Amino acid sequence: MADLEERYGREVVRLNRNEDLFPPLAGVREAVEDELPNVWMYPEESYSEFREAVASWIGTTPDRIVPAHGTQALIGTLAGLLLDPGHSVVVPRPTYGLYAQVSAARGADVHRVPLRDLRIDFDAVATTAADAGAKLVWICDPNNPTGSLATEDEWHAFLAALPDDCIAVVDEAYGDYVDPGSRVDRVRDVEAGARVVMLRTLSKLFGIAGLRLGYAVADPELAHYLDVVQEPFNVNRAALAAGRVCLAHPELIAERRQAVANARRILDDRLREAGLEPRPSQTNFVLVDTGVDDAALAQAVAEEGLLVRAGSEYGLDGYVRITVGPAELMERVAEALARARNTLVGSP
Repeated sequence: MADLEERYGREVVRLNRNEDLFPPLAGVREAVEDELPNVWMYPEESYSEFREAVASWIGTTPDRIVPAHGTQALIGTLAGLLLDPGHSVVVPRPTYGLYAQVSAARGADVHRVPLRDLRIDFDAVATTAADAGAKLVWICDPNNPTGSLATEDEWHAFLAALPDDCIAVVDEAYGDYVDPGSRVDRVRDVEAGARVVMLRTLSKLFGIAGLRLGYAVADPELAHYLDVVQEPFNVNRAALAAGRVCLAHPELIAERRQAVANARRILDDRLREAGLEPRPSQTNFVLVDTGVDDAALAQAVAEEGLLVRAGSEYGLDGYVRITVGPAELMERVAEALARARNTLVGSP
């Protein structure tokens, strides 16, 4: 941040990383501080307390839970375990870039499937998987950077259409922001024996991205192999302590989800008033059709100390992606975007 603040000559707010911009959940800071006297010890290798906390939170058994230092680590571990040179994988486009990167690094052939109306085209993904004999399909739901959310019908039709030997890895990094009544319950798919691996993180709604903590939900046999091939002691003690506190208070999670939804609504309303078009989202970010050069717009608001993500980085020319934060910040970023857009289109 220091280099960015030096560049722009002011305090900078990152609305381009989809980090949690709200204060830490109650008890997290204290849990980390309480663990500091123990940092001389390796963490418990089985992570049993955290596994049990996750299992209780999502309603499954601990032997299906695989902790790791963030879902990025799990994405790499899954690719290393399941892919060999010449295997085929299917990845929607645009989506989180790491899926294609780690697959290509393993020597796999990556088949990209364009979105349809900025939503994952599940029919086309399943058809491509069948035609290519895919070993893996990577799905981000809700999808980053578009914010689109799969429906129950889309998901179950997709699962039924996948080849029998193809595994669907579903990254639910933003799933905790979704209203529980609108969320596909893939835990039950895993328990029923479907070839599904779920990935979840505590970097987003739980706000501990800097501590690096995530987990997979998988068939117990696959979960065992993931544990075997992961590097030992790969989750630090402070992260585990913070994670247990995060999951111990469902009421705080619901409050944070609602706070983000309220702030997102404010952002959407202000953007529409300014002539911009936000896409539907149940995440902590909003993709916005600006009608102007997105890179120029992002640079203009950066001069005001507000960093947003240019959509052209994803092949979405004319769009920007904005991380949702407290209401006052949303008012500020909407005003800055409106001013910058008016300048770019030549309005007064």
